[in-house]
Amino acid sequence: MSRDKGLDLVEIATNAVPPVCRIIDFGKYKYEQQKKEKDSKKHSHASKLKEIQLRPSIDPHDFEFKLNHAIEFLNDDMKVKIVLRFRGREMAHTEFGKQTVATFIEKTAAYGKADSMPKIVGRSISVIITPLPKNRRPANAEKEHTTAEDLRPKDSQQQPPPPAAAPQPSFNNPFGSLKV
Repeated sequence: MSRDKGLDLVEIATNAVPPVCRIIDFGKYKYEQQKKEKDSKKHSHASKLKEIQLRPSIDPHDFEFKLNHAIEFLNDDMKVKIVLRFRGREMAHTEFGKQTVATFIEKTAAYGKADSMPKIVGRSISVIITPLPKNRRPANAEKEHTTAEDLRPKDSQQQPPPPAAAPQPSFNNPFGSLKV
């Protein structure tokens, strides 16, 4: 019957009892399978991992800059690995590093979720943040930016500026108008 129509008899499900066969053009079937496979590869790209390095005593502007980069990476469906490295005596006060990483995770919570709790390995703390599905992220992600003011501790914003320095008394020196 398939030869009369110029088509092929193709076995679709080999493990089924009885076996499932169809009468189709095998060349066209193979082409469609390749097209489906290629199309599925487009939509499921390999997850990329970007690394962002922090320090325990990071400047608020640097923190903001790295935070915005992490948000961009998460919006591009990339995983972000946060690594905070300690140097010298900073290992004596790992709580500052833990606080910095916790703040970073908190600020990126709208865009991604930490896979696990931050881990201290050697002289560094690391954690991987996985992006949330696109429908759970903020719609205007590119327009939202944090500022350095948002990252400063609350008590430092309420403190008055330090008083102006008192003028230094001068003494009579042999060089005249030079003040020491």
